[in-house]
Amino acid sequence: MAVRASLRDIARLRVLNSGLVPAGTDASNASAGPVEVAQRMLAMQAQDYPGALWSIGVRSPHSTVHDVSAALSSGSLVRSWPMRGTLHITPAEDLAWLLGLCATRAISSAASRRRDLGITDDIVSRTADVLGAALSGGARLPRPDAFALLDGAGIPTTGQRGIHLLALLCQQRVLCQGPMQGTQPTFVLFDEWIPPRPALNRDQALRDLAVRYFRGHGPATLHDLARWSNLGLTDARRGAAAAEQQLERVDCDGGEYWQAADSPGPSSAEARAVARVTHALPGFDEHIIGFRDRSAVLDPRENDRIVPGGNGVFQPTIVDGGVVVGTWRRTSTSTGTRVTPTAFAPVTAALTRRLGRAFASYARFLGQPVKMEPWA
Repeated sequence: MAVRASLRDIARLRVLNSGLVPAGTDASNASAGPVEVAQRMLAMQAQDYPGALWSIGVRSPHSTVHDVSAALSSGSLVRSWPMRGTLHITPAEDLAWLLGLCATRAISSAASRRRDLGITDDIVSRTADVLGAALSGGARLPRPDAFALLDGAGIPTTGQRGIHLLALLCQQRVLCQGPMQGTQPTFVLFDEWIPPRPALNRDQALRDLAVRYFRGHGPATLHDLARWSNLGLTDARRGAAAAEQQLERVDCDGGEYWQAADSPGPSSAEARAVARVTHALPGFDEHIIGFRDRSAVLDPRENDRIVPGGNGVFQPTIVDGGVVVGTWRRTSTSTGTRVTPTAFAPVTAALTRRLGRAFASYARFLGQPVKMEPWA
């Protein structure tokens, strides 16, 4: 028997299932640390590094930016290219099987771009040898130093060649990103940084992918899972079928959604409480970007305000009761941070107060003052 829900219910349940709960909320994940957040979400898009830290922090109400950075510096969390050729943060224990399952398509889809850049198999092999020798024994290389080393070895890195080589070797499990050094990522040898884990066969990996995606992103559709993983609908169906006993079907206007079987229901007290919660999410947050169909959380008429010009750059969003109601921008100042919200519709005093609390949480996470300007 499927649970029945409205689109508004879907939005609120996604808030709960992804851990978007403020401190003090009566929910099982309200005290999650950074690693627990990433374990719940499995992978979180992370090409915008400061935004990715906040994506974890907003789901870990008692953590600071230093706590999230420390989890990455220790190797408990890792930033790499496991899916869609895009940077994500994942638990270290999950990176190898995710790459094994999802990276092949990304590698294949970028083949023509590598040909355009003159990146041959021989160049990839030479790059692996040069960096492997330099990094062996636990060494770390910031990205500019890795590029300089390759250039010195006769492997040009200009014109995006360097980043394509590094990303490919990360997808092939030769390298991965290590701790940040200032504003630059470092690179380390995969086998020295990632602890060994028992290998999963493809069926096991598809099952685990489905369970973990629907636990942290549900309710969502098989098309959402297929797009998120870039594996295609056949593999999404195969994974969900293998995980059937761990999933619950949610029916919304005839559409079939899935979430973890032990997730809250639409009429639960937790779901009702979400209606009174406002979040200030970073750009590229999974609440927006983790789905093929975003209509439950974003009015399609507002798409261009989230991705102006369709350039692929997602703006930070204001989410009220699970639904996007505006955007915000951040400006660094000599005394802290200034944030300016923009609404899609007339705002109420209650929404302004809730947003103020959301930015207070952001200030606590950053460890610096955050001044909220009037609505633009």
